[in-house]
Amino acid sequence: MGKSEKHFVELKKIDNKKVIDFLGIRLNNLTAEEILDHVDQCIAQRKICQIVGVNVDQALRVIENPVSKKIFEDAEIVFTDGKPIIWMAKWLKRPIVEKISGPDLMELLCERAAKKGYRIFLLGAGPGVAANAAKNLEQRYPGFQCAGTYSPPMGFEKDPKEMEKIISMLKESQADQLFVGMGSPKQDIFIYENMQKYQIPVSYSMGAALDFIGGSVKRAPKWMCDHGLEWLHRCMTNPKRLAKRYVEDLRIFSYYRKFRRQEKKAGRL
Repeated sequence: MGKSEKHFVELKKIDNKKVIDFLGIRLNNLTAEEILDHVDQCIAQRKICQIVGVNVDQALRVIENPVSKKIFEDAEIVFTDGKPIIWMAKWLKRPIVEKISGPDLMELLCERAAKKGYRIFLLGAGPGVAANAAKNLEQRYPGFQCAGTYSPPMGFEKDPKEMEKIISMLKESQADQLFVGMGSPKQDIFIYENMQKYQIPVSYSMGAALDFIGGSVKRAPKWMCDHGLEWLHRCMTNPKRLAKRYVEDLRIFSYYRKFRRQEKKAGRL
């Protein structure tokens, strides 16, 4: 698609009927296909925006951290990336149409990018991982165009020269989409604070997706993902880092009970 053609596409707003309130967090209740179609429009309009996913860990961060709350309020799309969120939303009589994991969405976006001719930059993960991910995506999706890859050093966000280097690299890449895999909230904050500087239309917080696609981390079997057990697989493979996090994530149920009481009192349940 030529750049002159892109400005003639009118960006359609997301239907308010497809937005739900989950524990005070705005969720866009969209299918993966609807997200892909909206991304097409954003790229056509060269709209600078951020797309994020919510799992239990992210939900707690949004509820408890004002910075994360602001980022998610301003995001173009907030999709549901976690079975527990699906279950709790159903209990609140706000069924979510589809659970969309970050890695699965990234694969779908790359597949469409290959067909549409979009250029994608991969930023984050360990040394060489993003480059391996790009090679795998090129093999998987003929026509996939990688605009560049880079794995920043630890503590890069506190180094003005390194930040300047990254912003310059991204801006010069002429990418249409940026996938960032740095873990949360670092990746969310990086995009939010810098997307207007590097001017890539659509940026995504993708967490471990780069590691999965790059082959540095093995993803849970599909049956575990389908039954909401991906957290268990990740905890078993990296207990030192993740066991404490998943125990702390149980706090979500206290917020769920409080929100449910409020909704009942207001007559919305």
